Amino acid sequence: MTQRQDIVAVRPITEADVPTAVDTLTRAFADYPFTRYVLAADGHEERIRRFQELCLTRIGMVYGRTWVADGGRAVAAWTTPEQDPSPAFAELGPLFGELAGDRAAAFGAAEQAVEPHRPQEPVWFLNTVGVAPEAQGRGLGAAVLAPGIEAAARAGYPAFLETSAESNVAFYRRLGFEVTAEVPLDGGPYTWCMRRDPR
Repeated sequence: MTQRQDIVAVRPITEADVPTAVDTLTRAFADYPFTRYVLAADGHEERIRRFQELCLTRIGMVYGRTWVADGGRAVAAWTTPEQDPSPAFAELGPLFGELAGDRAAAFGAAEQAVEPHRPQEPVWFLNTVGVAPEAQGRGLGAAVLAPGIEAAARAGYPAFLETSAESNVAFYRRLGFEVTAEVPLDGGPYTWCMRRDPR
């Protein structure tokens, strides 16, 4: 019996997956335009690692739903309308500021620029997603995103995300997202806001 390449086992994250998932996100975001813009260059990789660990363990895994594939070499974390993540963002704000280092002002300005384009109504918000570089090109990204997209649609909620890599826009369009805003960041990359309404 041959294994089909397009079937990927995706499951909810467990505590045991966290180290691999954090490593995946750290490497996936190593050269990401937004990360380069808002996190200081000194100790950049460690700043990414801590930032992604907080996003995963203190936001996605507490206030939403998170899935992994390939043992954590693909991970997608969402916040959902069932719980308001505002307390976590308020608590983590100072930590994020420390992680930004000398890019803290840019981080704050980027948040201010994008905030008006975020949905006011309840949505599934893609908090973070990544595929380990050596595992890319095998459909893991689409596979690990599918449960969140499907759950949002079943519940009648839009799904929303932001990306600062233009190459990602076509990928997300294939998953049913449409660009709702293209936001220039002062001296930095563009950020595309994208939304997928329930079918």
